[in-house]
Amino acid sequence: MACRGISHFIRIPSIALPRIMTKIAKITTTSLRPLVVALAYDGLCTFEFGIAVEIFGLPRPEFGENWYQFAVASVGDGELRATGGIRVIADGGYELIKKADTLVIPGWSDIDTPVSDTLCTALREAHARGCRIISICSGVFVLAAAKLLDGRKATTHWRYTEELQQRFPAIQVINDVLYVGDDRIMTSAGSSAGIDLCLDMVRKDYGLEVANRVAHRLVLQLHRDGTQKQQPAQPVASRHESQRLGQLFDYLHSNIAEKHTLDELAQRVGMSPRTFHRRFQKITGVTPTRWLMDERLKFAQKLLIEDRLNIEDIAAKTGFSTASALRHHFQQHFAMSPSTWRKKFTHR
Repeated sequence: MACRGISHFIRIPSIALPRIMTKIAKITTTSLRPLVVALAYDGLCTFEFGIAVEIFGLPRPEFGENWYQFAVASVGDGELRATGGIRVIADGGYELIKKADTLVIPGWSDIDTPVSDTLCTALREAHARGCRIISICSGVFVLAAAKLLDGRKATTHWRYTEELQQRFPAIQVINDVLYVGDDRIMTSAGSSAGIDLCLDMVRKDYGLEVANRVAHRLVLQLHRDGTQKQQPAQPVASRHESQRLGQLFDYLHSNIAEKHTLDELAQRVGMSPRTFHRRFQKITGVTPTRWLMDERLKFAQKLLIEDRLNIEDIAAKTGFSTASALRHHFQQHFAMSPSTWRKKFTHR
């Protein structure tokens, strides 16, 4: 859900409120331990902020001593509250922005909340010295206010893309992508798309294997490319129907290489082909044929990363009749060949 203000807050004695405390023994910027600084503001979007903490701030001794340093910089005056009745204690203020190798803007309290000249200047100075800056969801409005997106591509939550374009016509707003940008400035769509963007940062900084291990710990699929579309919520199935289709999904994932017909799948869930097709599309947003194609392509992506199988073997394992068929659909879906995709994400 996109963060929209804090009008629902209830005053609770401070002793009863949970706190976010991020304490770093020694904050020093080195080339071996890049410093990631997340901005904190009154009305902080808790979920988006949590993404930055989970990806960059969680201790990960399994990756050695060169993992990120993490700090929280307050860019507001007075008490900092976050969605859900949380109060925030930051590690510092604007002095941390001056030290950061990467800045994360985790949403913004409201797209109508003004961005101070002090913050805009600090962001422009950080960018000028080479700091990487990423925004999640409505955080893009902060970058826009700082004039850092003029002439650039940017995205945000699908609810805000039209408003972003109207307010800042110098920005090339890209609708319906997960994230977009370059090595210096990146913007993501709403909420969970921020996870994909941050994982992409990890991949660029530490390599694909480390990024995949972080994703695995988060119980996420290994990679969603930034060009993938934002997915509006689909209707929720009834409990009985959800159970039947859930079993079908498990079956298809276990038998992805086999041929499947609409009649066979409908029979497996006890529906007529017409009813099955209608209910499947209503619940998933796509036809059974489209869904199966998407899952086969996702599995092909996984095999391209994790295994050294040739394209012919991957085609056989993922249910494509020939390597040519796999190449055709892969190119059509991702605008690149399987071999190019493998090189891009494994450096082989």
